[in-house]
Amino acid sequence: MKIKKHIFNWIFSVIIAVFFFTIAFKNVDFDEILPYFSKIDYLYLVIFFMLYFFTNIIRTFRWKVIISSVKENSSFLNLFTSMMIGYGVNSIVPRLGEFYRAFFLAKWENISRGAMFGTVIVERIIDLIALFLSVLLSIYLYDGNIYIDIPWLKTALIWTGTLTLTLTLFIIVLVVAGERSYSFIIILIRRYSPTFAQQTESLFEKLVTGFSSINGKQNFIYVIIYTIMIMFFYGLTSYAGFMIFPSELANGGTMKIAWILMTISALGIVIPTPGGLGSYHAIVIFVLSTLFNFSEEISVAYAILTHAVSYFGFIIIAIISYIFVNIHRKKNNLPIYNFWSVWKNGDE
Repeated sequence: MKIKKHIFNWIFSVIIAVFFFTIAFKNVDFDEILPYFSKIDYLYLVIFFMLYFFTNIIRTFRWKVIISSVKENSSFLNLFTSMMIGYGVNSIVPRLGEFYRAFFLAKWENISRGAMFGTVIVERIIDLIALFLSVLLSIYLYDGNIYIDIPWLKTALIWTGTLTLTLTLFIIVLVVAGERSYSFIIILIRRYSPTFAQQTESLFEKLVTGFSSINGKQNFIYVIIYTIMIMFFYGLTSYAGFMIFPSELANGGTMKIAWILMTISALGIVIPTPGGLGSYHAIVIFVLSTLFNFSEEISVAYAILTHAVSYFGFIIIAIISYIFVNIHRKKNNLPIYNFWSVWKNGDE
């Protein structure tokens, strides 16, 4: 994985973020936004952060189940810290955090980087399926015709639904058939490019390793339960965000609105901007002000505050966790890794 490629991706993601920031704030008078921040309820701000933090605890338990086929008794601290490091890096350079997440855990647990990266891909596929189903529930909960109010949603769902169905079938075939499911693809590719065939085969092997952990009935059930809990707490966190502002949001915001807002705004996180910068704000402001008729001022305040807590929360927790793990490893005479040393030979 070449550094130049990540630099290009970062520049591209920043351009996208600037574009969405322009859309989100082009008509905003920030003098009218500031008074909302002077009246926030700090108790609910703490509750919002704690719910957000607890959701990542649940995600760690789910990841522990997913990697159980690679290493059964992995350290919860190592899992949580590497996951938060990944999210923290993603807040600066989109997608780069997925590599760091796998590389740090592989070093700390002394297991294959490739296998760890495979489990990260598996988790992202599960998240995509969960998001698609959650958006379908939002369409059912919405009182009006959401396709009319959000014209681009139907197209997005068609593409997401097609991708979700394809990935689901792919998972089933890969888990059931294993190497037999992709061997013919490797043979075809090898005729044209042996190097690319080898890379493709390596990727399939990583995915098989990742998916094999959810092949058993018990692990499969655990993954489903944890995923439902994750989505529920995301919705609850969104609702807690309403309570931060003792105004029209606290009075008019419901759990149903919070769920719809959470699922639609999650599409903004999928867009490759650093930590959802710009894309999250634009979608949240649109959903609150256009779909549910809240004022643009309170919609902007909600978008700015909730994103800031999540964005800087990832980075701060990642730094604290990283320092704590290194202190723990030093006390136990274990190797210490930094962001450079963990990356070396990390493209295998």
